[in-house]
Amino acid sequence: MFIAIIGTRFAGKSSVQDYLIHSKGFTPVRFGDLPGEVSESIIAGDNTSDFFDDAGSDASQNSNGNLDGDISPILEDFPTPDRVESRSSFLYLTPSAPSSRRNIKPPRSPPRESLYFSSSSELLDYATLNWTSNFVTVDLDAEHTVEKFVKRPWFMLIRVDAPLLDRYRRANHSSAAASSLEDFICEHDALLYGSESSKTQTPRYRTQKSNTDWSNLHSLSKFVTLDITLASLASMRSNCMKRRVGAILVRNNRILATGYNGTPRGLKNCNEGGCAQCNKAESLAEACLCLHAEENALLEAGRDRIGDGAVLYCNTCPCLTCTIKIVQTGVKDVVYNLSYKVDDASAKIFEEAGVRLRRHAPK
Repeated sequence: MFIAIIGTRFAGKSSVQDYLIHSKGFTPVRFGDLPGEVSESIIAGDNTSDFFDDAGSDASQNSNGNLDGDISPILEDFPTPDRVESRSSFLYLTPSAPSSRRNIKPPRSPPRESLYFSSSSELLDYATLNWTSNFVTVDLDAEHTVEKFVKRPWFMLIRVDAPLLDRYRRANHSSAAASSLEDFICEHDALLYGSESSKTQTPRYRTQKSNTDWSNLHSLSKFVTLDITLASLASMRSNCMKRRVGAILVRNNRILATGYNGTPRGLKNCNEGGCAQCNKAESLAEACLCLHAEENALLEAGRDRIGDGAVLYCNTCPCLTCTIKIVQTGVKDVVYNLSYKVDDASAKIFEEAGVRLRRHAPK
């Protein structure tokens, strides 16, 4: 897996990166520095991570502007112009012919030891060949760069943000020259709302919202998010005038059936006047003719195909009528996104029948 962390300045991107490195064994990777410039970036503190931001440094500066602490062990292993000719450092992968680059296998790095690449393309090639290894970076901060990676199934993009005042305090805490709050807000507004020329090209992909509980950063299965999204997509086929609902039945991570609400087969669609109840604002004596999404999915699959251990994903919590049918067909797990007016009553029936009900809201 390759995780790229993006976000606003001093939002805590490096806190997430540090957690992945120290607790999950991820290898940090960077790109863009030339061999002669790598040591300069280290001296500037760009390669260190602290609570505040990846732009900060774990090493502090003294009154003369020099770094406190001994960094010579780090610099000894870094390739400088006079060392590049004599030996290759595993911390920096120099450009080479494609055939030879595919054979590059740097030795295992100690914790927090970064791998350096000359470009995002070099990084993409290496990550593709070693996709079973875990890498993390904070250097993918441009949309055109992220687009190269986001299509890969082993890539995850995480966006980190924090309250504006918290980021301002962190910025002043880690910077020798404190900026005013007004300047910091102006910079923030220019980033988010300024013209294209004044914006930092932060990728606009949506990401999972999380708090500072890093232990739950990736606790939800990717299949849960995928299946609840597919249920929402199924609802787009609904022809009901009152509500769009979609559902899918899954067993062993394989989709058994999909369903959406609307009038039965052969009847006029609800949005074409097929159901008088749904086409009127007030309640009528006539019963609603629309089949619910859960009903459609259950009918499509049948009891034999549902078997044991099936999961029903629905973009809306099932109503009482559907709840009874779900229990009867043997479904053991129900996952929904949006609430409905009878959530508590449905939950009580599911609990009594031994069916687990969960709510999952992908962001």
